[in-house]
Amino acid sequence: MRLDHLTALHAAAAARRPVAYATRLTDGAAYILPDLAAPNSPPDSPPDSPLGLLATEAAAMLAAGRTGVVTIADEPWFIESRTPSPRAFIIGAVHIAQTLAPLAVSMGFDVVVIDPRRTFAAPDRFPGIALRTDWPDEALDALNPDRATAIITLTHDPKLDDPGLIRALASDAFYIGALGSRKTHAARLERLTASGISTAAQARICAPVGLDIGAVTAPEIALSIIGQIVAARRGKLAKS
Repeated sequence: MRLDHLTALHAAAAARRPVAYATRLTDGAAYILPDLAAPNSPPDSPPDSPLGLLATEAAAMLAAGRTGVVTIADEPWFIESRTPSPRAFIIGAVHIAQTLAPLAVSMGFDVVVIDPRRTFAAPDRFPGIALRTDWPDEALDALNPDRATAIITLTHDPKLDDPGLIRALASDAFYIGALGSRKTHAARLERLTASGISTAAQARICAPVGLDIGAVTAPEIALSIIGQIVAARRGKLAKS
């Protein structure tokens, strides 16, 4: 791999910017897509030209997170999708979080548990899990959730959940879930409306959080939540 390509790919990874790396198998010509500012990216080609078709195919594969060999204008290309690792930000270091956090790690997520209550967000309760003890909105500002991020509120405390949800709804997070009954969620929506959050934005919240598997115990609820997050990430989420 060329040094300038390697540098550009490292920069994209550091910025959590998804890119596709396309290599023509016949001669090794390579492009970084869709960042046209990257070294040796294809010029602004017509959509029906070979490079235009390559850019379109790379964008589709990147959106799906797929890597593989495709044929463009009778030439084989290997397209590698390089997407940032998924992240899960859990607001509330409660019992459900103690199961949800390691479950999310096992699914490949980088997990951060956020709770200003230091007796809850204690390392001995969450071994090996990143913890933050600032307020949820401040933590999310620092963590900068993106399209590869899931955010879950679990505290049942409006002082903690609501600021986190408001900040989550201002982000591109692919999943936002909030623990609580339908009655609790209705009261939550009233508060969000009073805070100026639109009905359309509120509809992004999965609540009651988790798949309907009849979960009762904390580990069962955690299982239902991670199942819903995975469904959302794979484009299979059907919200009630």
